[in-house]
Amino acid sequence: MSSGTVILVVLVLGVTVMGFLASRWGGTRLDSLDEWALGGRRFGTLVSWFLLGGDLYTAYTFIAVPALVYGLGAIGFFAVPYATIAYPIAFVVLSRFWGIAKRRGYVTAADFVRDRFGDRTLEIAVALTGVVAAMPYIALQLTGMEAVFASLGGAFAADSGFVSLAVAFVLLAAYTYTSGLRAPALIAFVKDTLIYVTVIAAIIVIPAKLGGWAHVFASSQRALAAKPGGGILLKPGQFFAYATWAFGSSLSLFIYPHSITSVLAAKSRGVIRRNAALLPVYSLLLGFLALLGFCALAAGYTTANNSAVVPMLLHQFFPPWFAGVAQAAIVIGALVPAAIMAIGSANLFASNIFNQFSPGRASGEAGAAKLLTIGFCVLALLIVLFIKPAFAIYFQLLGGAYMLQIFPAFVFGMWSRWFHPKALLAGWAAGMIAATVMALATGFKPNITVGFGSLSFTGFLALYALALNILVAAVLTPLLRGIRIDAGIDATSPGDYA
Repeated sequence: MSSGTVILVVLVLGVTVMGFLASRWGGTRLDSLDEWALGGRRFGTLVSWFLLGGDLYTAYTFIAVPALVYGLGAIGFFAVPYATIAYPIAFVVLSRFWGIAKRRGYVTAADFVRDRFGDRTLEIAVALTGVVAAMPYIALQLTGMEAVFASLGGAFAADSGFVSLAVAFVLLAAYTYTSGLRAPALIAFVKDTLIYVTVIAAIIVIPAKLGGWAHVFASSQRALAAKPGGGILLKPGQFFAYATWAFGSSLSLFIYPHSITSVLAAKSRGVIRRNAALLPVYSLLLGFLALLGFCALAAGYTTANNSAVVPMLLHQFFPPWFAGVAQAAIVIGALVPAAIMAIGSANLFASNIFNQFSPGRASGEAGAAKLLTIGFCVLALLIVLFIKPAFAIYFQLLGGAYMLQIFPAFVFGMWSRWFHPKALLAGWAAGMIAATVMALATGFKPNITVGFGSLSFTGFLALYALALNILVAAVLTPLLRGIRIDAGIDATSPGDYA
């Protein structure tokens, strides 16, 4: 076993121990959903910053974005404006939601939708959407770990790294079950430190050894010229796709269940606003990491597995011990968000489905959520085993397409109750069906071409599905109100929105 592999194993086992010890953080019993899933809602600015950073900058950042740049070129940089656009949205939307949730004790977005629109079916639709959308995102994290394990060779690479991935999954499920949100919150300090060290080293060392950035860009342009639509600059036909990928992804980022979970763990609205201002620092890292896709092209790599290019760079350009540190950053950078995503999904199921169908059993929510985190990790593992998209990032884009379908009920609902709940439900169903049909038609690729007369636009299918969703809801709302279909009762009060 090489020194790098030893370091990787030691660091991963070390954070696993931290995950179990996190159950003692704060000296509080973890038998309530608030304590286990939301850390008691007591995280300050620093902890929330690391937690949200650990939540949002993941194997997606380290593996999926550089892989997309390596495979398709400039369009892979959509992730940089997407993350940047998302923060003003978070500043406005999530700080408002935090205040509502604090006053009313909400644990999930579906809790708010239930009270706002007085419709149980709409609540369940929102909850199930969050669970379904999170599964591809967890799968993306597992794909990142799988790529690292496959690159190590030996026993770690058995079944292309899947055996090692299964072992990592068991560790993840065990400490998440034991410690809840406190585990990824504590581990995030280590994870983010490793990420900063790795990114700074990679962006300085690798281009220098490849002959400098001028050579990297020139070599990348030559390599991408042979690929359809490839290039270090966007082609005119890619402008609309790039813009819709960025905008659609930014709308969905902070309404994922894991984002909501991290936000509700904050102790004040000010913590949310400060983090919305501070977190763009991570976007700088994201841009640097995307450039590693060009470095892989300049290095002349040819591989059918695009997710392998960053581990390949680490092996070639760093001594084994530092490659181990960097690979640990990727693995831990996948474990942290995967834990938060599993917790967020479990929150939805326990709070909005289990508890609603088991009256008087609110005390069992935490136990149900703990078991569900394990089940959701298993499901994500099966997705990785049986679904192999061309690029791992397509997992995240598919999840975003589903997540966007709750946008009208959740986000619009915080400012207006104009939409009829049954119209929102019909719009949600139309959007979900449309997103699924388009995803299947494109082979789980995020783009689809839609024509209007002589015009055609190739863009992110999620936005097309959202447009259909809003159109259906807007058309049906006056019709349903006109025929006096019950519009439910708003259980919130104006003071909740102050």
